[in-house]
Amino acid sequence: SDSPGGFEINLDHRKLKTPQAKLFTVPSEALAIAVATEWDSQKDTIKFYTMHLTTLCNTALDNPTQRNKTQLIRAAVKFLETDTVCYRVEEPPALAELQKNEWDPVVTWAEKRYNVTIGSSTSILGPNIPASTKETFISHLASYNMWALQGIEFVITQLKSLILSMSLIDRHITVEKAVLLSRLEEEYQIRRWGNVEWAHDYDLCELRARTAAGTLFVHLCSESSTVKHKLLQD
Repeated sequence: SDSPGGFEINLDHRKLKTPQAKLFTVPSEALAIAVATEWDSQKDTIKFYTMHLTTLCNTALDNPTQRNKTQLIRAAVKFLETDTVCYRVEEPPALAELQKNEWDPVVTWAEKRYNVTIGSSTSILGPNIPASTKETFISHLASYNMWALQGIEFVITQLKSLILSMSLIDRHITVEKAVLLSRLEEEYQIRRWGNVEWAHDYDLCELRARTAAGTLFVHLCSESSTVKHKLLQD
């Protein structure tokens, strides 16, 4: 239902609350519907670990780590220093080749899209990311609201990569592709040795579900403002 602070979720005539007992309100109707759907799909026992959108809303409402916008942005940009797609191997040559073929195009796209230098390195220290690149990403992320930033950070922690996350959120690559690229080494080992255990399939599905939920969350939290902005410009 619509309320002054946004959209509320009613479960069996009870208003949904956050873990810190705040009224559960979300900024967009589409997000409210998506959260309600998550609750509807729960059967006898409520499994919170399957309710990624609900969890993200709780995080945005309660801000349990008590960080402000600047701190959230800095935490996200810090991932550049250890970004998955920037760390390359020299051995085995087949994996080095795979990383080059699969990761280089994403890095090149990001460099063009944000007008920055990123690069990659086989050193244990990783590439030397220029300060100007970090500043550019900081100002780009500042254009998102607090809700969207919580979602962006969630996606980054799934993929261990700011570059893959931004490529995904900017709709340059799909969830499947982003997850595959974030797990390139595991996938290479599996192709080489065969899929050793069922745990891999579970991990892969779980990672896809989390990444998809985080991306959807970012889009649903930032879109309403973009739409309003477009209407004002027309």
